[in-house]
Amino acid sequence: MSDTERRPDPSPEAAAAAPAAPSSSPEGVLRAGRPGRAGVLVWFYGVFTVAAASRSIVEVIRGFDRAPLAYSLSAVAAVVYGFITYSLVRGGEKARRAALACCAAELLGVLVVGAWTLAEPSAFPDSTVWSDFGMGYLFIPVILPVTGMIWLRRAKRA
Repeated sequence: MSDTERRPDPSPEAAAAAPAAPSSSPEGVLRAGRPGRAGVLVWFYGVFTVAAASRSIVEVIRGFDRAPLAYSLSAVAAVVYGFITYSLVRGGEKARRAALACCAAELLGVLVVGAWTLAEPSAFPDSTVWSDFGMGYLFIPVILPVTGMIWLRRAKRA
């Protein structure tokens, strides 16, 4: 191969035929921006989806009538975590906005349930994922939506 064959063709036709550089379109915002942080966020939400779903399934099988409110809230947490995980993996502006809204709803849920479990412990004969602001889960349920909202707002600017 000669030197002339190795050099790129400077003609306009060659430039038009060359593959375009990846754009920063809204469709790839969640996947393109800060993949390390996004991967960790998806991993945590995925783990919490499985944990909350498993917990609620076991609780319902063992005796739903013992603490129906707590067990229902654990199931709701699993659905919220699952939807956020799906939205983060899916990517795109619409998914980013949906995940942001769900993170805000999740934070509101954690704060309301956390305060409720402290103010009226008799309403919760058994704990939920969000009880005591997620103390049983090292407070990750209260930290995760805040982290998610910060990352999702930064992803919009990316």
